[in-house]
Amino acid sequence: MDVAIELAEARHRQGWAELRAELWPNGTAAEHAADIETFLAEIPAGRAQVAFIALDRGTAIGFAEASLRHDYVNGCKTSPVAFLEGIYVRASHRRSGIGKRLLSAIEDWGRGQGCTEMGSDADLANTQSHDFHAGMGFSETQRVVFFRKPL
Repeated sequence: MDVAIELAEARHRQGWAELRAELWPNGTAAEHAADIETFLAEIPAGRAQVAFIALDRGTAIGFAEASLRHDYVNGCKTSPVAFLEGIYVRASHRRSGIGKRLLSAIEDWGRGQGCTEMGSDADLANTQSHDFHAGMGFSETQRVVFFRKPL
């Protein structure tokens, strides 16, 4: 398998949107495509964010997105922090090092932004994500349950 990791661009929009819809199924691929348009438009406007796409013979099979956060990131001691917003590899390509390569691209980007720490989060029930993060060298800093009360 000869998988390429590339900086995400508009030409990757369709495959990228489909992958985002698999990771975040509360939105349709069309809604994710619109979000990608906004994402890409904000980069030249100065928003510090990046995405990488994993391609297997031209087909998108994984992605990772990150942003630069200057606000407090739970468990981190420095600022700015490279924050892993999302990472996903299709099940058919998992356990082949693609997630690690995507994360490495994000880490290199973060270092280039002056970061010395990376933050991330995962749903409390998403133990597969917890295992991935632990395997990639992340350490858990805290667990949180959010509450809401209408007024």
